[in-house]
Amino acid sequence: MPPSAFMLQALEEAARALGAVSPNPAVGAVLVRDGHIVGQGHTQPPGQAHAEVMALRDAGEAARGATLYCTLEPCAHQGRTPPCTNALIAAGVARVVYAIDDPDPRVAGSGAETLRAAGMAVEAGDGAAESALLLEGYLHQRRTGRPFVVVKYAASLDGRIAAASGDARWVSGEPAREWSHGLRTRVDAILVGSGTVLTDDPELTARPITPTGAHQPLRVVLDARGRTPATARVLTGAPTLVATTAASPSTWRTGLTAAGAEVEVLPAATGGVGVDLTALLSLLGAHGILTLLVEGGGTVLGALFDERLVNRVYAVIAPVVIGAVDAPAAVAGRGATLMREAPRLRDVTVERLGDDTLIGGVPVWPA
Repeated sequence: MPPSAFMLQALEEAARALGAVSPNPAVGAVLVRDGHIVGQGHTQPPGQAHAEVMALRDAGEAARGATLYCTLEPCAHQGRTPPCTNALIAAGVARVVYAIDDPDPRVAGSGAETLRAAGMAVEAGDGAAESALLLEGYLHQRRTGRPFVVVKYAASLDGRIAAASGDARWVSGEPAREWSHGLRTRVDAILVGSGTVLTDDPELTARPITPTGAHQPLRVVLDARGRTPATARVLTGAPTLVATTAASPSTWRTGLTAAGAEVEVLPAATGGVGVDLTALLSLLGAHGILTLLVEGGGTVLGALFDERLVNRVYAVIAPVVIGAVDAPAAVAGRGATLMREAPRLRDVTVERLGDDTLIGGVPVWPA
C-alpha cells in the first residue's frame, strides 16, 4: 500500500537529512490539523533537535490536537537531547502515525508505549517500505553494529574500469559523475584502496552543489602495507581515516598522522594479505558510520564480495569497449567457481545517465 500524502511529505523531509545527522537516523515529520500541514521538520546534526521537535517548533500552538506523521518511531529515552515523546505529550498532539519501529534497543517499542500510556492514538506502518529503504543504513548498523556497504563502480561494456595502462579518465560521462557526487553527499563515509590512491590521487570529496557546499563524507583508505604518500590529496580538505596493519612501517604511520589523517592499525585479513574487512566495518560502526560507499578498486570490491559484505550495488555501465587482458576488472577477488555460486541482484533498478546506464540492486547470496 503506498504511503499517505502526509507521510510522503515526511519522507521528503527525511531525505533532506541523509548524510548529515549520523549516528542519528535521518527522520522526517509533519504535523497535520484539519487536513492541512501546520508544521514540518527533519533531524538536525547530532546534539540538536530531532524531526518531531523541529515540526513542533514550526507548528507552535497549532500542534495541539494535531496528528504527527513521522518516518520512524519517536524516541522515549534521554540522549544528547530529551525524549521526543515528552515533547509530543507536552504539546498536546492527539495522534501519531509512524512508518517503522526503531530497532535501537533504547527505543524498540518504548516510544509507542509511552505515547499510548499518555492517552495518544498511535498507528504504525504507513510508508513502512519507503522509510525502511531510506533508513537502510541506520537499520543495518543498529542491527549488526556495522555500516551498510554500498559498492559503486563505473565500467565499460566488457567490465573494465580502466585501460591496460591504468588510464580511467573517463569511463563514464559527466551526468554519471554528477550522480556519483550527489551519492557522496548522502553517505557517511567513502572508501578506496591504496592502489586507487596511487593511480588516481583522488580527493574523494563531494562536489559542492549548494550555496553552502556539499556534505563531505569521511574518507577511508585501505592500506595494509603503508603505500599512501603523505602528500596524497585524499589527506587534505576533509577528515580521513587510514586503515592499516602492523605490517606498515611505524614511521609511515607517524607521517600520515602528522599530515592530518587518523591512522588505525587493524588485524590482517586471513592469509595475511590486506586489512581484515570485518574488523574495519566494526570500527566504522563504532564511529557512528551508518552508510559506507566503496568506490574501488577491483581488489577491494572483490574482497568485499568474497566475504559477502556488500549490501547494495550501483554499476554505471558505459557504452564503450576497452578490451585487453591486462585491463583491470571492476571486481577481482576469488569470485565464483560456478555460476550458481555468484550473487544475483534483486530489487533491480535501471536508469539512464546521459549515454550511460545505471543498474542498482541488492545482492542475494546463494546458500
